[in-house]
Amino acid sequence: MTTKKTAYTVAVVGATGAVGTEMIQVLEERGFPVGELIPLASARSEGNEVTFRDQDIPVKVLESDSFKGVDLALFSAGASVSLEFGPIAVKAGAIVVDNSSAWRMDPSVPLVVPEVNALALDTHQGLIANPNCSTIQMVVALKPLHDAVKIKRIVVTTFQSVSGTGKEAMEELAEQSRKLLSFGEVQTEVYPHQIAFNCLPHIDEFLPSGYTKEEMKMVHETQKIFGDASIQVTATTVRVPVFVCHAESVNIETEGKLSANEARALLSVAPGVQVYDDPSRNLYPLPIDVVGTDDVFVGRVREDASIPHGLNLWIVADNLRKGAALNAVQIAEVLFR
Repeated sequence: MTTKKTAYTVAVVGATGAVGTEMIQVLEERGFPVGELIPLASARSEGNEVTFRDQDIPVKVLESDSFKGVDLALFSAGASVSLEFGPIAVKAGAIVVDNSSAWRMDPSVPLVVPEVNALALDTHQGLIANPNCSTIQMVVALKPLHDAVKIKRIVVTTFQSVSGTGKEAMEELAEQSRKLLSFGEVQTEVYPHQIAFNCLPHIDEFLPSGYTKEEMKMVHETQKIFGDASIQVTATTVRVPVFVCHAESVNIETEGKLSANEARALLSVAPGVQVYDDPSRNLYPLPIDVVGTDDVFVGRVREDASIPHGLNLWIVADNLRKGAALNAVQIAEVLFR
């Protein structure tokens, strides 16, 4: 899909953030052929360094001329930055994989999860969008089931970690927890309410419909990734006091009958999926076990007795890895291999 080289110049935009840091780590772990790494961030990160292959590399301030000679630009610095600098990077000759919401629903921009719709990369014009973290893990798990019996409807409730908001949110959870355990008073800055020992049914902004933007991202992104606008999706997204890993309770209604055992068999051989499902041994995916891993973990697979063709699943993944950094690097691997 692009000119083959032995090594590539890779820029990471938002290099000092939670996802940017993970992107650099994943590039190193997976042996992506990086000839030169260019970490980019806002002016407030000037003077910081990132570590890559045992070298400390100074962070550069993101500017309009930052992409000269860059082959691949991984963006994770927010939608406004992507909207401004994404086209600049493409014009300079880079392929952009953007982790923000900026380009996801643009009809000309592929929205890609490599295990699900890698062929969509064939149509890219320099920009590729990384889906929302909660959407990614759900569609990876649902793809083999959708291929087998076609999914008609999805009802999903997410339990999303604070790392999805960023480093400041992780620090707020830690500080609030410390304060509460020492009988102190907590301060709320990142979230509208206390997050420690609490659950907030509120991720992103509320829309006039009563849904949040995060919930509607899951609706529209799922339909775009599967290439099927007829799939009905409804979501409730919840922020929980977990540092890393998102969990999801997913109910699907399918056109054909699929037993729980048949679903487990399909999932057990699906790329990027691991089945952890043995209730007799209290075996099911837990965020504390999944953190730092690359796969999507599925358990609690059971038939929905309320409808003829339905299944319930529990899906857990590391939102900083498969939900963001890893998926972006996997896209780059498909493009540059």
